[in-house]
Amino acid sequence: MLFNSINFLVFFPVTTVLYFMIRPQWRWFFLLLASCFFYLSLVPAYILILFLIISVDYVAGILIERSVGTQRKWYLMTSIVINLGCLLFFKYGNFIAENVHQIAQFFNWQYSLSLLEIVLPVGLSFHTFQAMSYTIDVYRGQQRAERHLGYYALFVLFYPQLVAGPIERAHHLLPQLKKEHQFDAQRVISGLRLMLWGFFKKLVVANKLAFVVRAAYDAPTLPEGRILAIATLYFAIQIYADFSGYVDIARGAARVMGFHLSENFNLPYFAQSVREFWQRWHITLYQWFRDYVYIPLGGNKKGIVRTMINIFIVFALTGLWHGAQWTFVVWGLLHGFFVSIEVMVKKSRQKIHDSLVPGLMGHLLKPLRVISTFLVVCFSWIFFRAESLPKAFEIIIKISLDGGRFFQYDFLYYIFAIHLFLFFSIAVFFIGEIIRHNDVRRLQWERLPVWFTWPMYYALIAWILYFGDFGTAPFIYFQF
Repeated sequence: MLFNSINFLVFFPVTTVLYFMIRPQWRWFFLLLASCFFYLSLVPAYILILFLIISVDYVAGILIERSVGTQRKWYLMTSIVINLGCLLFFKYGNFIAENVHQIAQFFNWQYSLSLLEIVLPVGLSFHTFQAMSYTIDVYRGQQRAERHLGYYALFVLFYPQLVAGPIERAHHLLPQLKKEHQFDAQRVISGLRLMLWGFFKKLVVANKLAFVVRAAYDAPTLPEGRILAIATLYFAIQIYADFSGYVDIARGAARVMGFHLSENFNLPYFAQSVREFWQRWHITLYQWFRDYVYIPLGGNKKGIVRTMINIFIVFALTGLWHGAQWTFVVWGLLHGFFVSIEVMVKKSRQKIHDSLVPGLMGHLLKPLRVISTFLVVCFSWIFFRAESLPKAFEIIIKISLDGGRFFQYDFLYYIFAIHLFLFFSIAVFFIGEIIRHNDVRRLQWERLPVWFTWPMYYALIAWILYFGDFGTAPFIYFQF
């Protein structure tokens, strides 16, 4: 079931009303059934994989807590191997087979392995990472093992964040699942407002930009470079609006029932470095790799060379997490390269900053950093969006050779005239994001009189209904 579907517009209010009507001691069971139904409407057969992951990690958590010595480690490793085994089989099986086949051809080896005709279960990467964080935290003594199978199953299957996150930690979500949530009109209105904003981002901004991006990137013959440059900028905004739109709908739906899900975005395109970008983009994934991969590898505590290696390992895995293609690996390694450069020049960069502040150049430094970081991130998005590495390099070459014509007056006027509505929607999108993520501006907005704010909400609904693309296009991160 997609958030941007008629089915969800029926499922959500019915589920919410019944949730508050049911006795508190049975709400967990109702939510678990509703979450199973939600996932069954997407890919029925693959819910068995989630049941396997839930069963393994539930038992592993209890055994880890009861055991001592190396036995605890064996239980943890069994849990991790089964979780990663499911992920490797369904997500990377064909990728590994294809690359082994190409290596065999290169060396003239006799190798034959037919590819498996399997479809990646929706959101499997999110499920496995959330499940593994639970058993690792139990092993570390940071989380008590959950004895109630129903609550643990709901922790993994909770429908608002079931498919594309945010990746929740057990210590944050499990206590909320056990708490009795009373109906609160103000909280319900707040959650619905957040859902409305998410629908605007997905249906009006992301889906409209997707038409332009597809026309450029997926064309049999690539268009001229300046069109590809526009499409790349559009994709950067599309994927932000698409993914953060999903998260807003998920967090809003959960908030209506009284649950608080983690924030996953915080104005990432206003970051002043690529490292800061990752502290603002897909925050829960960044924190997962930091806590369970980067720090255990040694982080930045074992010298500059080891720090660089750890950074590249983390970002290579981040790329692979997103997809079983070399384009994603290169995308991840690019970010690892950018972050490594920033780490190496950190001291020199700080000296330059201190020497310029508070002069005129000091005031210009922040916007220059924001713009340069945004352009670097946009460059990396080419590999994320391109269907293959050769096509990504072809796009880069075309943009480079045609870059001088990008700023020609006739071209800019043509783009502005044709895409005026898109520019206006993008402007509203970023203004809304700035207000929502700035505490002062958000409070100022909330204190405005209702005769001003509510007509704005009604206008946003009308905008979505009139200009929104209500096709069945899934959210981009559903494929991960």
